[in-house]
Amino acid sequence: MRSTTTNVTSMADSEYDERAARMKKYTIMMLIRVACFVALIWVRGPWMFVFAAGAIFLPYFAVVIANAATQRRTRKVERPSFLQRRGKPDA
Repeated sequence: MRSTTTNVTSMADSEYDERAARMKKYTIMMLIRVACFVALIWVRGPWMFVFAAGAIFLPYFAVVIANAATQRRTRKVERPSFLQRRGKPDA
């Protein structure tokens, strides 16, 4: 089940959210690849090479882009450098 809480810290996304984002990017790219294969049925001339290149090379780029974008979003978790006492000081 997906977490619906608001993230107010510098913590990274949950593993579920990260995996879902990667799968979404990969699925979109694979749909574009399928469209390239379908276009190869009707297209002739120089455009045929463009669609063939898309059908051949998109799987590699899909994996690289999905994983590289995820690594770029990873950020360091910030922690307080000291603790502050609240309330009445001890006597």
